[in-house]
Amino acid sequence: MALFSSLRSRSILQLRKYSSSPSSILSPDSKTILSSKQKSRAALSLLKSEKNPEKILDICRAASLTPESHLDRICFSIAVSKLSESNYFEGIRVFLEELKKRPDLQNERFVSHSIVLYGQAGMIQNAITTFEQMEQLGIQRTVKSLNSLLFSCILAKKHNEVKRIFTDFPSTYNIEPDTDTYNTVIKAFCEAGESSSGYSVVSEMGRKNCKPNTTTFNNMIAGFYKEQKTEDVGKVLNLMKEHGITPGLSTYNIRIQSLCKLGRSFEAKALLDGMREKGTHPNSTTYATLIHGFCREGKLEDAKKLFKTMVTQGGKPDTGCYFTLIYFLCQGGDYETALQISKECMEKNWVPNFTTMKSLVEGLVSIAKVEEAKELVAQIKEKFPKNADLWKETEEKLSQ
Repeated sequence: MALFSSLRSRSILQLRKYSSSPSSILSPDSKTILSSKQKSRAALSLLKSEKNPEKILDICRAASLTPESHLDRICFSIAVSKLSESNYFEGIRVFLEELKKRPDLQNERFVSHSIVLYGQAGMIQNAITTFEQMEQLGIQRTVKSLNSLLFSCILAKKHNEVKRIFTDFPSTYNIEPDTDTYNTVIKAFCEAGESSSGYSVVSEMGRKNCKPNTTTFNNMIAGFYKEQKTEDVGKVLNLMKEHGITPGLSTYNIRIQSLCKLGRSFEAKALLDGMREKGTHPNSTTYATLIHGFCREGKLEDAKKLFKTMVTQGGKPDTGCYFTLIYFLCQGGDYETALQISKECMEKNWVPNFTTMKSLVEGLVSIAKVEEAKELVAQIKEKFPKNADLWKETEEKLSQ
């Protein structure tokens, strides 16, 4: 307890110390007062590389983060992940409890977000306590905060808590579950390997006049694939039709992703062809998933062919498509194709991580493509001058 008190006192002192000059933390070389968006961007950049738990909290405090901003939500998530990895759970608790006292954060949206962050950290009892104490904070509980609590349990992998909360809390706190509530419960069942329980949840939705949606059935489909219960996938697809829902792109993507995870990429490719025939157009996620599936199974020729088909049919590969293919081509020793795709990728100002590109450079050297390797390093350094020092040792070897 003495240690916790010490940590809490130190955190409060740090808050007082830095709150008057956040710019000095977020931008030490500038005396300019930063706007909210500039603070968020600076915080995000610093959080990605910072490892010291105390400094992570200082950065978050200086940025005055709020869940209203997408950038800030990313900052919160990165901070909590890093603090969790450092086992700095008391720091997370102190920080989130501090934020509850900020006048601009005394609302259900922030409390719901803090519940989710507690779940992300695996601090599920703190999440439950936060939900239970909302009335004391003068904040009304709604289905939104209930859904956040259920989701936090999933993040913390406490699937039994989802069942308990879903069974007890709606009546205890007079909250009527909505479609998102039921979908979250189904997701918990499916992640726990109990996908068949989803049928009873869908039945209850019918009794409560709560209409299931595509997400309801997508969760069940993913769960049944994970349990390799293919027959049930067909049953769920029929159930969708009974509820007047036509499987669209999201359902196809879930099925393709699930098949690829099971090492059944050729079946996933057949599904891709089938969706095209039915007039559903694949997106970059569809292709990226299937390319990754082929690569993981060592089917590089099929991955390259699919990539080419995607481009010729007007598809736009995203970073996932490019980075995945380049990485696995290097792993498979196809350095010339990897170089060609890397050049296309870099034209879009996308460059895979240092490890992948170093592998490509070394691979080019191994097949006597030294000049191409030198040119590639020069291009990377031009686009990322801050990381130029990383290539010093490689360049020295290339010049020998």
